[in-house]
Amino acid sequence: MSRVVCDVTVSLDGFVAGPEQSLEHPLGRGGEDLHRWQFAEGDEHRRERDAIVAARAFIMGRNMFGPVRGPWPDASWTGWWGDDPPYHGPVFVLTHHERPDLPRDGGTTFHFATSGITDALARARAAADGGDVAIAGGAATIAQFLEDDLVDELRLHVAPVLLGSGERLLDGVTEFRLVPVSARATPLVTHLVYGREAAGVAESLG
Repeated sequence: MSRVVCDVTVSLDGFVAGPEQSLEHPLGRGGEDLHRWQFAEGDEHRRERDAIVAARAFIMGRNMFGPVRGPWPDASWTGWWGDDPPYHGPVFVLTHHERPDLPRDGGTTFHFATSGITDALARARAAADGGDVAIAGGAATIAQFLEDDLVDELRLHVAPVLLGSGERLLDGVTEFRLVPVSARATPLVTHLVYGREAAGVAESLG
């Protein structure tokens, strides 16, 4: 069965986006600073960058897809990413409102999933055909998958940034069922990996 993985960059005080999110500033005030590591020159973060888009299917919340709320007024909004989104595979957008599939350049197709996260995950696993399914965000969607114990590997990228307020990652998560696997520090970000507890992991962690 496909693994469910999640990559997310977070501030030291636990936010994945800053305050005052808007169409012009989708990551909120200061949110762009979280992602400086993704645009750094050289290969220091190549492994982590490649892993973000290595999944075969993706799931995201409607807020991550765009700022439109309620019933879709029309088909004019096609996402934040332009004609060629970075996913290059099927993306299942969680929403309460139906909308036809939206194919984009480069192999990305947005499917609008209206039956909840369990059905969206089943569809994504079928589309992934044995490959990983990635929970792409935003914070509320990630928290829901964590709370329902559906994530096999969580890759946190902790930026040395304080946002003060905004979209907090772990709101609503009452129990964390993953264990530390690895950590790697760089000047721009610390990469933390959490995974399912396997035989011998607890002993190796002391």
